[in-house]
Amino acid sequence: MQKATRQQTKEQNRNLVLRLFFEHASISRAEIARITHLTRTTVSDIVADLIDEGLVAEVGMGSSTGGKTPILLSLVENSRYFIGLDLAYNKFSGAIINLRSQISNLICLPADGLGGEASLQALFTMLDQLTRTPCKPILGIGVGAPGLVNSREGRVINAVNLGWSDLPLARILEERYGLPVVLLNDCQAAAMGEFIYGKSRPAPNNMIVVRAGHGIGAGIILNGQLFQGDGGAAGEIGHVVAVHEGGLPCRCGNTGCLETVASASAVAQQAQQLGLGSGETTLDLLKAALERGDTDALRLVSRAGRYMGLAIASLVGMLNVEHIVLMGEMTRFGEPWLNAIREAVNGAALKRLTQNACIHSASLSDDAVLLGAAASLASDYSMLFLKRETRPV
Repeated sequence: MQKATRQQTKEQNRNLVLRLFFEHASISRAEIARITHLTRTTVSDIVADLIDEGLVAEVGMGSSTGGKTPILLSLVENSRYFIGLDLAYNKFSGAIINLRSQISNLICLPADGLGGEASLQALFTMLDQLTRTPCKPILGIGVGAPGLVNSREGRVINAVNLGWSDLPLARILEERYGLPVVLLNDCQAAAMGEFIYGKSRPAPNNMIVVRAGHGIGAGIILNGQLFQGDGGAAGEIGHVVAVHEGGLPCRCGNTGCLETVASASAVAQQAQQLGLGSGETTLDLLKAALERGDTDALRLVSRAGRYMGLAIASLVGMLNVEHIVLMGEMTRFGEPWLNAIREAVNGAALKRLTQNACIHSASLSDDAVLLGAAASLASDYSMLFLKRETRPV
């Protein structure tokens, strides 16, 4: 093992201090030294550099415990910005996000039914507007995209609804806007958003976030890091076969996939067969029927929950992760859906693995992908420093 260089040690210490500014509304130099075990001189030097960069500012006086009154420091939340994008199947959302994850300049564009080139042009339209906002500097673009995504290559392997196949999206956006781009599968971005900004504090080191909407996918956090697998597609549970005999055709070309029985689109189709409206109102009508105690509605929702629970049980059995977070359109069905999932998990996996499982709805909702995509950029602290030859726009 090679010994860390002086520059590497300096960067590690700087990042250690920066992390505390992200975690605390305000903090003193003495408190930073106590938590990090760095010397007060080292902390003072790092803080001076951060103030010089405009990332940190002195914001007032703290409470004295008998000695010198401490000066409080805080992150300058609007000193840097990121763009977060959520490319959902029916609409594109984009926003400017500051260092405190506050969202501004939110733009939504309809994307349902667009072809490959039209989807790309809609994305350009949104980014053209966002990059012209007065929020500067913008350090990078984080993208949460549906379908199969190779984050390492910045490539959308296949996104059926957008008409994209083997699209080098990160490179296209980097060349057009001159900004670093991070591309994630939307479920993985949502997992990052929930992990970093969700209400569970401190966040568990291991977490599975399952997104159940038009499609189904999971984002997996292991040891505090996003796990993407060898090809970047870890968590692609929606296209694992759940019905082995007599399954319905799936848009992926297979039959009986989890999406055909447990996604919001599948449940909507089944609800329409019960006479519960058509189009976008179907799920709302199903929810209303469920709340009235309609047995057919309960049977339909519970069935979808059981299939979802079986898929989650497989993840729990493989990974032994206890913290399961659910988000997406299916969460509207509340406890009947959640209870069916919990019962299926408890019945399909070893009790020893499920007895401490916590399965609940996400604290973030529509913003999870936007925030998670931006967070994937913000976690690289080296991007925050502007005093270099090339500055972001």
